[in-house]
Amino acid sequence: MSERATPFYCPFCGDEDLRPAEDSGWLCFSCRRVFTVTFSGLRPPEGAK
Repeated sequence: MSERATPFYCPFCGDEDLRPAEDSGWLCFSCRRVFTVTFSGLRPPEGAK
């Protein structure tokens, strides 16, 4: 089992009533949307060598 980040609010409606969904996503009980959060990577600061 892998660790996953916990979102604090729904990206669609802004509500904070989120629960883990069965398919490893997150279910918002307010708007009933299921979504996932993915990490894309890190970007170096502007002008860094």
